[in-house]
This record gives sequence, structure tokens and C-alpha cells, in this order.
Amino acid sequence: MATPTRNRNNSGGSDKPNKFANAGAAAGGFVGSMGGSFTPPINITVNRTTNSSGGSGGGMQSDRPHAEALLPSPEFTSPAQVRQYCNTLRTVAVTLSIEVAMGAEILKGVLAAVPDPQGRAFGSRLRAQKVARKMQRSADAMRDAAMNAAACYSAFQQEFEEEINRVRHRARRPQVPQMNWTQQ
Repeated sequence: MATPTRNRNNSGGSDKPNKFANAGAAAGGFVGSMGGSFTPPINITVNRTTNSSGGSGGGMQSDRPHAEALLPSPEFTSPAQVRQYCNTLRTVAVTLSIEVAMGAEILKGVLAAVPDPQGRAFGSRLRAQKVARKMQRSADAMRDAAMNAAACYSAFQQEFEEEINRVRHRARRPQVPQMNWTQQ
């Protein structure tokens, strides 16, 4: 059992068991912090690349790369190129899925802060969830695209195993030194 200690405060002091002295403050602080909304710690890294073009064109220029820059060209002339394309697609889809999911959470937080026109309690949060749900579905679809890219290469290996092994065995045939009988 906890021993009573003398807690000194401005009102003179009282005897209290010290076992749960700070438990109420800790629980109150935790519940109070959860009252608004749960915001997980997020680290964001921004890498900016600038492509300078020599012309002073009047068109709009974007710092974002085009879709062609994200994936290799779809030339499937070898199993290695199929593997490279599927792995790159999977990597890009996973990265974009994470980015879009973070964007959905940020969008939900921003829209929840907009006051509800009818003054309903939690009305803005409900409307923000409805909007952000669509973006979250986009993130889920990108995650599914990453899984399907990995499954594509797996299916390629299973369906064309005979052809791959035929070439693989020929390519890895051990080099046996040849006897040249003409040189004596």
C-alpha cells in the first residue's frame, strides 16, 4: 500500500496517498488532447527539382514530372524488362498511395475546420469525412494497383516458366575448356 505523503500547496496541505497522485492529471490531459481530433505525427519530406528550359515560353510550366517520367517505357523484350516495369509500377503506386492517403487526412482536417452553415455540432466533420472518403478510395485503388503489379510479374513467371527456364539453363551452361586437336 502507498504511504501517505505531505503534499504542500498554498492552502496548507493534506495527506494523500501518492500512488495515483498524477494519474488524474495524466488522464485528463490525454482525454483533453483527444477532444479535438486525433492527429498522428507526420514527417513530410519535400524534394524539389527544377528543370530549366532555355526558352521564355508563355505557357504554364509545372515542377511536377509527367507520367512518362514515373515509369520506364513499356518495352517487354526480355523477362528482366517485364520485372523492371512491374517493380517500378509497384513502387510508384505504393508511394502515390501513401501520398494520396496523407492528402485525404489533411483534406479532412482542413474541411473539418470550416464552420457548419446550420451550426450543427460535428456537422463540418461529417461533411469533411464524406469528401475525404473519395480521396481515400483513390489511395486504396493505388494500393490495389501496386498489389496487382506484383501479381502481374508472379503470373508472368508461372505462365512462362518453361520458356524462362529454357533460356536460363542455356545461359548458365558451364564453360568447359575445349581441346583444340589441331594444335600439336
